[in-house]
Amino acid sequence: MILDTALGIAFVLVAAALGLNFWRLLRGPDIPDRIVALDTLYVNTVALLVLLGIHLGSALYFEAALLIALMGFVGTVALCKYLLRGDIIE
Repeated sequence: MILDTALGIAFVLVAAALGLNFWRLLRGPDIPDRIVALDTLYVNTVALLVLLGIHLGSALYFEAALLIALMGFVGTVALCKYLLRGDIIE
């Protein structure tokens, strides 16, 4: 009972954070602000998948969250290197 209530509240709060981060991604004044918003979108997506895995009791969602976290990290690093140097692999 308490876990269901906590999961419901967590779903709503993470979804609200996801929406606000998407808004910052679209309206960010600078490119670095948009990169931070994109990275935070990955983190919120991982949190949403973990909550869904807890709610449904499936380990598949945890593996998907791990893959999204890995791809988000690599994507953020590559984008930052591109903006700093102009190329990714040197």
